[in-house]
Amino acid sequence: MSDRDPQPGDLLIASAGLSDGVFDQTVVLVLDSDADGSLGVILNAISQTTLESVLPSWVDIVSEPRVLFHGGPVSPNGAICLASVVAQAEEPPGWRPLFDRVGLLHLDTPIEIVSGAYADLRIFAGYAGWSPGQLVGEIARRMWHVVPATYDDVFGRHPLGLWRRVLRRQPNELAFFATWADDPELN
Repeated sequence: MSDRDPQPGDLLIASAGLSDGVFDQTVVLVLDSDADGSLGVILNAISQTTLESVLPSWVDIVSEPRVLFHGGPVSPNGAICLASVVAQAEEPPGWRPLFDRVGLLHLDTPIEIVSGAYADLRIFAGYAGWSPGQLVGEIARRMWHVVPATYDDVFGRHPLGLWRRVLRRQPNELAFFATWADDPELN
């Protein structure tokens, strides 16, 4: 299990014991983490709001499943877009790299520029945020496990099973939690 400080491009895997009603069995992609705090988006939660109702012109260009994701409890009326460039050597207008080919895309970027420039896009309503030192403290209390993200974690077609898939691929005892049952007597 990892006890290192998270970096952009890392995943925070909610521990099996984390049951706060907000982050239960979530996988969070870290977008920023420094002395000022940390923020990320939940990769495996679908928003109750439809993408069509808030950003209808983006529905046809986002990746499957074509939904709005629930990125976290902070600023739920705001949106964050993760995007993967088609040509790795390019940095299209409105895009800022995070790791590998994954970056942040400003949602004010004209659709005409976006179409064809990105291999994958996901839009998240809200984000998860931690004040300075808060996330490090939660990791020390084993509320989160820090592991590197893969491209498929961010843009995979089946986000709802992500928590178990990420746990299962870990090379240590963390993989055992992939079979976690909600009923403690079954564990």
